[in-house]
Amino acid sequence: MSRGPSAKTSHVLALLVLAGSLMLVFLFWRSASERDEQAARAEFSTRTDEASALLVQRLANYELIARGGVSLFASVARPSRRQWQNYVEGLHLPTRYPDLTGLGFIYYATSHQLAELQRMMRDSGEGLFSVWPHGVRDRYGPVVLLEPKSAENLTAMGYDLYADPLRRAVMDAARDSGQPMLSGRLRLVQDASGSGAPPGLLLLLPVYRAGDRPGSVAARRESMQGWVHTSFRVHQLVDSTAGRMANPVSLRIVDISRDGDQELYSSPGFLDGSAAEFRVAKILDVYGRRWRLEFTSQGQGPAMAARKSNLRTALAAGVLASFLLFGIALMLARTQSRAERLAAHMTESYRRSEMRFRSAMQYSAIGKALLDSHGRIVDANPALAGILGQSSEQLTGTAFDGHFIDDEDGVDASDRQQALLGEGVYRSTRTLLGAGGGLRQVQMTFAPVRGEIDEDIVRLVQVEDVTERLRAEAEVLALNRTLEARVEARTRELTIANQELESFAYSVSHDLRAPLRAIDGFSRLLDEQYGDAIDAQGHEYLARVRNAAGRMGSLIESLLKMARLGRSGIKPAAVDLSGLVREIVAELRADQPQRNVDVEVEPGLVANGDPTLVRNLLQNLVGNAWKFTSRRETARIVIGRDDAGAFFVRDNGAGFAPEYADKLFRPFQRLHTAEEFPGDGVGLASVRHIILRHGGTIRADAVLGQGATFTFTLPDAPSAQAS
Repeated sequence: MSRGPSAKTSHVLALLVLAGSLMLVFLFWRSASERDEQAARAEFSTRTDEASALLVQRLANYELIARGGVSLFASVARPSRRQWQNYVEGLHLPTRYPDLTGLGFIYYATSHQLAELQRMMRDSGEGLFSVWPHGVRDRYGPVVLLEPKSAENLTAMGYDLYADPLRRAVMDAARDSGQPMLSGRLRLVQDASGSGAPPGLLLLLPVYRAGDRPGSVAARRESMQGWVHTSFRVHQLVDSTAGRMANPVSLRIVDISRDGDQELYSSPGFLDGSAAEFRVAKILDVYGRRWRLEFTSQGQGPAMAARKSNLRTALAAGVLASFLLFGIALMLARTQSRAERLAAHMTESYRRSEMRFRSAMQYSAIGKALLDSHGRIVDANPALAGILGQSSEQLTGTAFDGHFIDDEDGVDASDRQQALLGEGVYRSTRTLLGAGGGLRQVQMTFAPVRGEIDEDIVRLVQVEDVTERLRAEAEVLALNRTLEARVEARTRELTIANQELESFAYSVSHDLRAPLRAIDGFSRLLDEQYGDAIDAQGHEYLARVRNAAGRMGSLIESLLKMARLGRSGIKPAAVDLSGLVREIVAELRADQPQRNVDVEVEPGLVANGDPTLVRNLLQNLVGNAWKFTSRRETARIVIGRDDAGAFFVRDNGAGFAPEYADKLFRPFQRLHTAEEFPGDGVGLASVRHIILRHGGTIRADAVLGQGATFTFTLPDAPSAQAS
């Protein structure tokens, strides 16, 4: 009978808690709702201020961009199209200001000045410049510069803004005031062909001669040169600034200047009148115009909605907490039975865990033992008994360290101390006397293991016999040392052989020069002193002898050059390849001034290498291109760097069959006859030798009769690597 009243009391208390919590939540919700409405109004006002500031800031950015163009006219009397294009490209308008249609310059001219401008543009190679719409006017204001060159901007080139009264009024205002001026609502020239074009605006900054700003209106008109202008569509301006504000804020922009109210922009679903929950109007004076910004809000803002959602969540949480308290009382009676079932389950889990551990100890192929705090064996598995040569019962109670004949090596004292305290893992390798009488190497891993309460077990040790593995590793190390010694000896022999071969080639080439000079000299004396006694065929024979001696001398000189390439050391430094190529081309032009060869050299080509060897390399490659384009009416040579970072020398000369590309870099290998293109056939062999000495690569690609391309790599200069 005693449980009835107790259960009833618990139910009554739960209901009282539920009623009290509901009352508190309701009072909190009403108070918080009033605060949230005030906060929402303040938040809306802040967001309107932010949107207004963003619009003003965006227009100020437009002015800064246009002032940069004015500054360009201050530094250059009349910037070329290329200079204007470079300035606008540096601004990155399509990515940073996609809402701008472009940046241009409007020329202020009389009829005579306009004709002179057209002649000057035609003489400079810019083509025929026409002004539209046609007609005779006292003054003209055509668009002469406009970037970027989009399809819509090209349609606006040459348009005379002075022909439109609306545009002329704002142009005159900017001219007379010397200040940037903003137009009223108009249709942009770029949108003239479309129907239902959105409203556009024009921002103009006057440009006076010599970059000055005269003090009077008359002086400004006299010094007027033109206007730097930029145009934009109002909806794109809003989208890039205040238009990105999250809903439900809506915006309408109305131009309330002296020429009447003009709506410039209205957000989709703009609420007018009493339909809006909040309404704020702001007046902005922007570059001679006056705008009224009307902000309205329908419903709740994101922050307000989030706060009300939080209030609803709190209300639901309060109700849920009340029911939870009520449920706790009902669950107390069941707690004890669940606890008993949990204890029984944990006991069974522990028993199974103990069985798994015992099985792992018993059937493991690696020796394992449990140690107490004094280092004695508490339990050992059969694998450890086999390693130590004793039974598990004999090992129990013995000191673990007493089974080894050496001290622990390679073990940090702090790691061992932590393992003794049961706080860390450490490994060591030790030696013991095996069951067969031989020495065995074992690797041990100590890990902390806790035993039962009041049971002295602190560590688990795993023992693995690694004798055979260590012997195999020792044999591998010995073989590696023998192999390294053989490689070093063979490398030394190859180096000596290469040096002797280079010295032999140098000596032979050097010694052959004296007999050739004798052959050439005596042939010349025979021709000069006994020429009357020799017939025409004899003179021809002597000429052939001298020509053969000359070719032989050229071949010997080439051999000497190749020998010097192998004998000289490399002194790497940063080499200006572009400068070297220009010097080589200048020398070739001086040797053959009658040739007209178009040579294109990419600027800023820099590599790391020996300056003398790199110059020899470039002389051969550029000289070959110069030689093999000699039969072209329009010869062209290009030196540059591809996307992969490799250098290339390309020409439109004779070329060669691709299947013979592997023969190009062999000494004295030629793919053309000496009558077609003279040479000794060692230039490309020298090039390949220089490239290989610098650790680079070279390849040749060509089409017979259409030219060849030699692509090679050199180490980057240190400055290029650092950057």
